Amino acid sequence: QLARAGVARTLQGVGLFPHMSVLENVMSGAQVRADGGFIMSFFALPGGVRAERQLRHDAMTTLERLGIAHYAKLLPSAIPYGIAKMVSVARALMCEPTLLLLDEPASGLDESELGEFATLIVGLRSAMGVLLVEHDMDFVMPLVDRLIVLNFGEVIATGTPAQVRTDEAVIEAYLGVEQ
Repeated sequence: QLARAGVARTLQGVGLFPHMSVLENVMSGAQVRADGGFIMSFFALPGGVRAERQLRHDAMTTLERLGIAHYAKLLPSAIPYGIAKMVSVARALMCEPTLLLLDEPASGLDESELGEFATLIVGLRSAMGVLLVEHDMDFVMPLVDRLIVLNFGEVIATGTPAQVRTDEAVIEAYLGVEQ
């Protein structure tokens, strides 16, 4: 229902199907727009074959857009963690969302991967709404227009990055107090 409403999401972990290739994982994100259904594909009926060919093309285009198409034939176990995170975003993009929810996109990424992910998020924001759930404030601050900061499930601040950065409760809870 969420996907049909234009909402897609990624998981904190990558959540990829381990026995499916990167390309197949990305294709699986398009279930809400897939034509033909299981029966047509199973029996290789013309409509199902055309629909699967189009999904495969769209998935490759999405992988190319994210710069990771050369991983298409590999299984998730054979790709770096940062690439797996990108694959999970590619899978979410396959349902053509108007709102993308990213759960802890920075977790487990090294500095170069953080930069790549930040660039990706900025690019996505021009095409859709992006909502981040993230603990890494240094990662989040330059990427967002507005923040809602929670501490143990309680809202402690809302506002622009500049406003939140100077909020005493946020400084104490997340940014640390300067000595």
